[in-house]
Amino acid sequence: MFTWMKKNDVHKNPQVFNSVVDGLKKLYFKNLKPLEEAYLFNDFHSPAMSEPDFVAKPMVLLVGQYSTGKTTFIRYLLERDFPGIRIGPEPTTDSFIAVMHGENEQVIPGNALIVDPKKPFRTLSSFGNAFLNRFCCSELPSGVLESITIVDTPGILSGEKQSVSRGYDFTGILKWFAERCDRIILLFDAHKLDISDEFQRGIEVLRDYDDKIRIVLNKADMITTQQLMRVYGALMWSLGKVINTPEVARVFIGSFWDQPLQMDENRKLFEYEANDLFADIQTLPRNAALRKLNDFIKRARLAKVRTFLFLFFTLLDLHFSSSTSSFETMVIQTARGNHVNSKECKLILSRVEFATCLLPTTSISLPT
Repeated sequence: MFTWMKKNDVHKNPQVFNSVVDGLKKLYFKNLKPLEEAYLFNDFHSPAMSEPDFVAKPMVLLVGQYSTGKTTFIRYLLERDFPGIRIGPEPTTDSFIAVMHGENEQVIPGNALIVDPKKPFRTLSSFGNAFLNRFCCSELPSGVLESITIVDTPGILSGEKQSVSRGYDFTGILKWFAERCDRIILLFDAHKLDISDEFQRGIEVLRDYDDKIRIVLNKADMITTQQLMRVYGALMWSLGKVINTPEVARVFIGSFWDQPLQMDENRKLFEYEANDLFADIQTLPRNAALRKLNDFIKRARLAKVRTFLFLFFTLLDLHFSSSTSSFETMVIQTARGNHVNSKECKLILSRVEFATCLLPTTSISLPT
């Protein structure tokens, strides 16, 4: 009885690990990292992972235009100031600031931060000194930061000049953080709903991680209920032109600072929205292991696709540079050398044969 359940029982001796993070770390350094190095995955897609990437706390990334309340939102969460804080109506935060837990209050510059083996920021060195001079870590003792890390970003201005004068790849750095963070919070000011060119490019980069995005309409206590309805509609219209998804984006409405509400007619609404947002952030430490597992599987699939593409073009070049009789022998030797099983080898071979029917019979020289 139930013998059919044993037919697909391939793993007779499954590996046992102490924790999910420990298992992912061992699997990566033993199996996945050699594959990435062999097929240049780290050069073309994503830098290699290190041990701090597996044990890092859940990360919350704040993105928005200038004076939308990003730094004030962090102070509201921590219920205190943090080292290096600057708040004002003008563009004040001109750096990427990682707010983390520490025994003492201090600010660690970017060049010293990337050489710290306990911090998950070592691969940011590839963005150059212009970025590292605008990157720092603010450490302070806080109960909130014992579970999460918060990253504050520079305010985004309008116009092309601002993006050129930064001196570093702003959207590339956003993508780096978006790939590793657990939650992305886009903040909008109720009085400034326009989306600048640079902000639009940033949102387009973050669109690949739309499951992590949460949208916050801040400073909503400064307008009446009627104005709030119009502002909400205008925000959804603006986002619909940038975020091309069939689902309606979840927008949290409120006023996230420690001052009394200027118009308290929507006090209950703001309280419910704040509770929902904070409850969502509180779930991040509990789901951190599952998120790491999900990202690990996604990374492994991308590495496998790159491996097949590399083998495909290698075998395609062998086909044009050799006779048909020796081609199959070369396929078998190439497959054995790259640890590809017979089924996958036949699949690649069929793709090569199909491609040869579409391409001219000229030799293809591939870069080594």
